[in-house]
Amino acid sequence: MAGSYRAVILTISDSVSQGAREDLSGPAVRAKLQAAGWDVRSVEALPDDFNLIRERLSALAAEGDIDAVFTTGGTGLGPRDRTPEATTAVMERSLPGLAELMRREGLAHTPLAVLSRAVAGVRGKTLLINLPGSPAGAADSLAAMLDVLPHAVDVLRGEAVHAPAAPPASESAETHPAPPAPESPAESGEGQEPLGNSESV
Repeated sequence: MAGSYRAVILTISDSVSQGAREDLSGPAVRAKLQAAGWDVRSVEALPDDFNLIRERLSALAAEGDIDAVFTTGGTGLGPRDRTPEATTAVMERSLPGLAELMRREGLAHTPLAVLSRAVAGVRGKTLLINLPGSPAGAADSLAAMLDVLPHAVDVLRGEAVHAPAAPPASESAETHPAPPAPESPAESGEGQEPLGNSESV
């Protein structure tokens, strides 16, 4: 681990942003991140509004001191679920493997996980990751990728150190040739009777 990792969590929900419902997903994500040693700078609530989500993601990535922004909510098929579209509009490069990993984890719990439209990507040096809206789904999806996120952040920071690749088998054989095989008795002449006159008769 190259250093502490800094995160912001955005709960995307009309009802939570209006104070009509308690936010359970944001705190669940925060607890999971903090248990892994992350520094969670804030947990914010935004309505399911494409422009507001896009603008907040852009602003957070532009700050330069946030390693990852995690959204929770707005990834389904509801008429106002626009989190993936807003995230895609902001990110410069996609990380489809993370989204695939989340869906695979979700399938272990419900077949409806295939309907998730969550995306993940990068803007500048900041990871942008959509998590499901349910507390359990968000925590499980995050847990599935927690081990690889520090390396991703380190690479974006330019701090990752990659181990040298193992040499090919042929190169290894040239560098460390096998020791010569011991001579057999027939090759060395040991154990043979000397030729006598009897063999010339």
